[in-house]
Amino acid sequence: MITIFCKLKHIWAAVIFMAAFLCANTAYGQFMDDGYGSNNGMYGNQNGTYQQDDTSYVAAQRPSFTFKQYFRGLAHKDTIPIAYMWAGSIFLPGSAQIYNRDYWKLPVIYGGIGAFVGTAYWSNLQYLKTGEKRFENQRDLLYAGAVLMWWGSMLDGVISFKSPQNPLPPRASLYSALLPGLGQIYNGDYWKLPIFYGGLMTCGYLWNFHAKQYNRYKAMYNEAADPDSGYDGLLTAEDLKWRRDVYRRYRDYSIIATALVYVLQIIDANVFAYMHDFDVSDDLSLNFEPSLIEPLNYSTMNSAANMGQYALGVKMKINF
Repeated sequence: MITIFCKLKHIWAAVIFMAAFLCANTAYGQFMDDGYGSNNGMYGNQNGTYQQDDTSYVAAQRPSFTFKQYFRGLAHKDTIPIAYMWAGSIFLPGSAQIYNRDYWKLPVIYGGIGAFVGTAYWSNLQYLKTGEKRFENQRDLLYAGAVLMWWGSMLDGVISFKSPQNPLPPRASLYSALLPGLGQIYNGDYWKLPIFYGGLMTCGYLWNFHAKQYNRYKAMYNEAADPDSGYDGLLTAEDLKWRRDVYRRYRDYSIIATALVYVLQIIDANVFAYMHDFDVSDDLSLNFEPSLIEPLNYSTMNSAANMGQYALGVKMKINF
């Protein structure tokens, strides 16, 4: 199992990077919606009044997140979105705990990671000296423990992040990125767990099966292609090459399918966290009532000559 993990670590790193990009992008939109973007499409002019803005101007006024703002957040002089806090904890373990003011957790995180890495380094030295397999396995397990401590620090930072919104869509996305299905549990969508876990297990089984078949026919082909190997199997080198390529292609498809299911459950957690308060009742109604029609140019509201320039009209309200 450790060998398989080592072989696939680069693939999973790419998947996690894609998930991190997705979560950060989602959180940036949430960051803008929570007060850092436009004021519902309105902006102030020199007279202190408000005028309706177009999309291009609003986009131009959106601030970009900077490292300065991130470190100001760590110093508790500014606020940062949850996804940027999480992304920072990837490269600076413990920074999420600093932002959340959980300082007592820092010795646990750094002490745990340091103990695992130091013991793993010692085990590797013993393996190089003696060549014993047990030291190699011990080294790999200890490095895995250090990774779990690092992963746990990121998950703890996401859990401890304080926000008045519940559920918080970026938090749901990060939950699912760190542990598939956790975002669905956070949203209360427990019935989706068998679907996503079933999909991941199915894709993982096919991935493993096709990888084994690929390695099998690859070894057989290398033997058949070597004139000095004495290969006397029933399949020719061309047949073995064809089977090797087929299973390699199926293995790659299985990897892509696994990544798609993984990303899909992140998107599902984010979308349904956004739609948590969406009205899905069976109330279908149509109401008409009198209303005042406001002027299109809001600058006229400050003009005494234009006071009272409202028009009477009828407002239609549809509930569906």
